Amino acid sequence: MDGVSGIDEAGLERLIEAFYERVRADAALGPIFNDAIGDWPEHLNKLAAFWSSVMLTSGRYKGQPLPAHRKHQHRLTPALFERWLAIWAETTDELMAPDAAVALQAKAARIAESLQLALFFRLDSRPISRPAPATDHLHRSVLP
Repeated sequence: MDGVSGIDEAGLERLIEAFYERVRADAALGPIFNDAIGDWPEHLNKLAAFWSSVMLTSGRYKGQPLPAHRKHQHRLTPALFERWLAIWAETTDELMAPDAAVALQAKAARIAESLQLALFFRLDSRPISRPAPATDHLHRSVLP
C-alpha cells in the first residue's frame, strides 16, 4: 500500500530532493538555506524522515523543528515562508498525484503557520492599565 493519499517513502524522497534543489537555487531562500545547512545529504535524509513522520506517521523523525528554525530567526520573515510554500506547491503539483499534492500542501501550510506563530507572534508586554477603584474600602486589607 502506498500510504496516505498515494504518498510513499520513495515519492517523498524524490519530492524532497527536487524541492530543496529549487530552494537552494532560489534568490530569496537559497542564501539562507545554503548558509544554514552544512551537510545537504544528511539534511535531506532528515527532511525525508520528517515528511514520512508527518504524512505516513512512520515515527522516523526525531528532531525538533522549532529550535532549528529559531537559530535563524533573525533572517526569517513571513514573506520567506510564503515563498517556501509557493515553491512547495509548485513542486508537489508537478511530482505528486493531485490528492497527494493537496494533502502535502495543506500540511505544509499548517506547519508554516505554527512555526510563524512561534517565531513572530508576541503578546504586548506592556502592563494593562486598569482604572483605580471607585472606593478604597473594597480593597482594604483584613489582616490584624
